[in-house]
Amino acid sequence: MTITQLYYVLAVAENKNFTKAAQKCFVTQPTLSMQIQKLEDELDILIFDRSKKPIELTEVGKKIVNQAKNIVNESYRIQDIVDQQKGFIGGEFKLGIIPTIMPTLLPMFLKAFIKKYPKIKLKIEELTTDDIISRLNEGHLDAAIAATPLEIESIKERVLYYEPFVGYIPEHHRLHSKQKINTTDLEIDDMLLLEDGHCFRDGVINLCKTLKNQPDSSFQLESGSIETLIKLSNEGLGMTLLPYLHTLDLNEKAMQNLHYFNEPNPAREVSILYHKSELKMQIIEAMQSVISGIIRGAIKFQNVEIISPLAK
Repeated sequence: MTITQLYYVLAVAENKNFTKAAQKCFVTQPTLSMQIQKLEDELDILIFDRSKKPIELTEVGKKIVNQAKNIVNESYRIQDIVDQQKGFIGGEFKLGIIPTIMPTLLPMFLKAFIKKYPKIKLKIEELTTDDIISRLNEGHLDAAIAATPLEIESIKERVLYYEPFVGYIPEHHRLHSKQKINTTDLEIDDMLLLEDGHCFRDGVINLCKTLKNQPDSSFQLESGSIETLIKLSNEGLGMTLLPYLHTLDLNEKAMQNLHYFNEPNPAREVSILYHKSELKMQIIEAMQSVISGIIRGAIKFQNVEIISPLAK
């Protein structure tokens, strides 16, 4: 039994196809099939039911795959130990970021991070929270940046900062004349929301329902992007809430529609996530340091402050 054989088994289990698995592993399909066959012969069992289309794991195969994930992850840890001993911070690093954070945070830290750690080869994907959780657990991401807490046993969280919510309220809206707003002013029936699947949407809904005990409602409009919500709001179709960093690039006219909250200001917690196996921790800690340093540097606008737990 070899690590390579187990790696091939995991690839087939994921892709449910020998040809696709071979392509992912950068080997020929006969080579991959032969190695898996050798492992099955050695164990005297079948890992895959090849009569099914797509290929399925046998019952014992499911148990083997679960154990293989642990073994392969632990084999990666050996390289981590060597890298840390040498003080090496580099190699491929796969990062996922949720859509409501990526367009604002990524431009703030990416250039500085690449400059400071040129040996790291970043692969960045925009993913929903559900996809991030799945990929972290499957080993297809090294880390992610998302709203927390998630409270998932297999995933660890390190808080990067707390980002306030800001009301975007157009003219003629019932709240536009108020200099500052309160959480109790929010009405879910005139709130424009992101589409289902965005955690920022869930935060807004929970805020409205918790504070006003408002029932479920059929919302007027939902969109896949915050920029579209702003445009819909400008058309008089309702108000919306924005993460604070999204307000920094608004034009002067749009800024006139921003309404800040009285204390206590609602906010979301933003964290870097990684699997409990703690692989590539030297890179995760480097990224946390760079992001927290940039957030610390800074950003004060209209007496609102982004708060980093490392700023203390």
